[in-house]
Amino acid sequence: MLFRSTIRASAALLLLLPFAAACGSQAEAESPSDVSSVTLRVGATGWKTEEAVLKFAHLDDTPYNVRWSVFQGGDQQLQAVRAGALDLASSSEIPPVFAAADGEPNFKVVAVQRGATLNQEVVAPKGSKITDIAGLKGKKVGYVQNTTAHYFLYELLKRAGLKWSDIDAKPLLPNDGLAALNGGGIDAFASYGTSIITAHQQGATTIGSGKDILSGNFLWSARDSVLGSAAQRKAAADLIARITKAYAYVNDGRQSEFAEVVAKATHQPVAQAEKDFRDQQAQRPTAARGVGDDTIASQQKVADAFAQLGALKQKLNVSSFWSRKLNADLKKAL
Repeated sequence: MLFRSTIRASAALLLLLPFAAACGSQAEAESPSDVSSVTLRVGATGWKTEEAVLKFAHLDDTPYNVRWSVFQGGDQQLQAVRAGALDLASSSEIPPVFAAADGEPNFKVVAVQRGATLNQEVVAPKGSKITDIAGLKGKKVGYVQNTTAHYFLYELLKRAGLKWSDIDAKPLLPNDGLAALNGGGIDAFASYGTSIITAHQQGATTIGSGKDILSGNFLWSARDSVLGSAAQRKAAADLIARITKAYAYVNDGRQSEFAEVVAKATHQPVAQAEKDFRDQQAQRPTAARGVGDDTIASQQKVADAFAQLGALKQKLNVSSFWSRKLNADLKKAL
């Protein structure tokens, strides 16, 4: 249903492209740095975390318009960017790799948001006799394809002395994976975020974690058209910076209050939401930074792993879809 909705939205946007391009050109000509006429279509995964934290910190009064859309994964956000339905996508390091490998990319990675790598796990259902990754040999294992779950499952299997071919891997979306896990359709599930929280609420146990495998680099990818507009670049940098400031506001003694917002959205007890949030911020406070050689190298390592797995047809040079064009504006906004 989500895929069909994205396609319909993409089709509608394509009809508006000539009009939007004309309006964009006119605004650029009038004032390259005037953001008042800018509308940024921004993606979020699971629930609108970034929108919620901005509202909580009273930083949602942007001088430009922001339209948030929720997706089940960063991979779907990148698909929407490719289709012209989003201007900014937030994801792990993995989705841009596959989006770029699938033809000529129309986007660039423009910023990095450092974040926690908790709730990135392989879980077994309640009552399962599987207690570790080695126990997955010959089992049906669900995973969210082209996401962190795909990557850390592969790395965990290697560490356990198993190959990808040693399991019966089933690509599933988070909600479908949860249903299959509880219904006996799969023996384990590799996923992240809200789906892992829900799995534990339903009695699932952790048999492997991506906490120490993942880099903690979460990427902001922008359509090339955004980078081509001074006003849109300024707006994008400002939005990313505001999110960093909003998390700093929460971490300045307001975690308990914000936990109530999180609990309502994720349907978990407030105490658990607060513990999870505190643990995440203790591991790695959420904060943005510009593009650097180290961030590019980190994603290159991920791309190389997928090439070894055979998930990519050929080795990919990730630097081809990174850009430092937002660095100056982001540094100023921060």
